[in-house]
Amino acid sequence: MTMRPSGKLRRNLAATLLALAGLACVPAAHAELWGFIDADGVAHFADQKLDARYKLFMKDGGKLDTGRLAARQAQAARGDIDLDIDLEQHKLYRYVVNHPNIKTVEPLIHQIAGRQDVDPALVKAVMAVESGFNPAAVSPKGAIGLMQVIPDTGARFGVSADARRTIEQKLADPRTNITAGVRYLSWLMQQFPDNLELVLAAYNAGEGAVQRYNNRIPPYPETRQYVSTVLQFYRLYQPQQGVVLRRAGAGPGDGSGPRVKMVIGARRPMP
Repeated sequence: MTMRPSGKLRRNLAATLLALAGLACVPAAHAELWGFIDADGVAHFADQKLDARYKLFMKDGGKLDTGRLAARQAQAARGDIDLDIDLEQHKLYRYVVNHPNIKTVEPLIHQIAGRQDVDPALVKAVMAVESGFNPAAVSPKGAIGLMQVIPDTGARFGVSADARRTIEQKLADPRTNITAGVRYLSWLMQQFPDNLELVLAAYNAGEGAVQRYNNRIPPYPETRQYVSTVLQFYRLYQPQQGVVLRRAGAGPGDGSGPRVKMVIGARRPMP
């Protein structure tokens, strides 16, 4: 007797195949992620070394040699070596993997993404790049909240004003914001099946821009960096890739350390 997979299993398989199809078409040159934290505590990330401040902190799909890092930290504690570069890498990893807001929003991500058959790791990656897990983030173009949803997009995907609150005010609520953003991602996956790069390009630049360029990533530097950077974070947040970095004596989810925000490529800092 031939056994057919359950509906949930089929959906999970489809999501996995979509992810693999999208990741397979990422150029090898985009297998790195660079970053630094500036004097104001703003974390900057790019898929290439934009200037001398950027340090390589992720390569080969998000692998990190934590054993080497721990050993070199021990050497630095004894004064044997200068650990400036490794400490920069450590701060960036602690931010993207163990940000204090992740613990708060992760249950919402899993709940809402599960309903829309969207990989929670992808939602987390988009959120990391869009807002740096800051629910109060508002971009210069008016994108709001964790998923940086524009009010017009929120209206398209179920957010409506009422007598008490505007669409903008509703999008400031994490649950509403994540729901609208995930619905948009799900819809884009139907528009651009089996092509995660185009899904992400459309989330950044709009599906109209992707269509105008014959279903290719628009030649916008920000969009190209956005796609590459989100895919790097997606690899990092995959369950088998996850690495939790903690300071000595710090508990799970410890949020101590510099307050950081995220800037991608040519984007202006979020307030």
